[in-house]
Amino acid sequence: MPAVECLRAAVRDVVDFPKPGIVFKDITPILADGKLFRDSISLLCATAGGVTIDKVVGIDARGFIFAAAVADRLGAGFVPVRKKGKLPWKTRQTAYSLEYGEAIVELHEDAVKPGETILLVDDLLATGGTAAAAVKLLDELGANLIGISVLIELTFLQGRAKLVPHPVHSILTY
Repeated sequence: MPAVECLRAAVRDVVDFPKPGIVFKDITPILADGKLFRDSISLLCATAGGVTIDKVVGIDARGFIFAAAVADRLGAGFVPVRKKGKLPWKTRQTAYSLEYGEAIVELHEDAVKPGETILLVDDLLATGGTAAAAVKLLDELGANLIGISVLIELTFLQGRAKLVPHPVHSILTY
């Protein structure tokens, strides 16, 4: 069976988590299986298209797992985008809308230098709010964002539309 289909078969649906009406896509079976995890990292690395990446930026929190491994495999640095108050140095921050309210993400202001080639990685693209906030911070720092790569995209939520004009690469779509 092709790697993508093996990954798809390992994703577990958890009904009514974290609240009624939501079907959560649980990736922990992929993380727990060495071959599946390696395959997921290889597929995410391939989305860089052979471009030399200076830094891989990962989104809090499950995005860190994939982004750090992708950075290591590509020989790039890793930069975390964190929830407000979690980074110890001077930060840039931006707010974004949630279903019920607002959240803030931050990035160290010296984490990305103007012109550096960046790949943004996360585990899941849903409504696109968090990824769009991360893109805004990277744009403010003058990053050369070559794309946004995610393990899973929930296409029915149309999060990709918030990320135009940046290319989005999804390994699995639902």
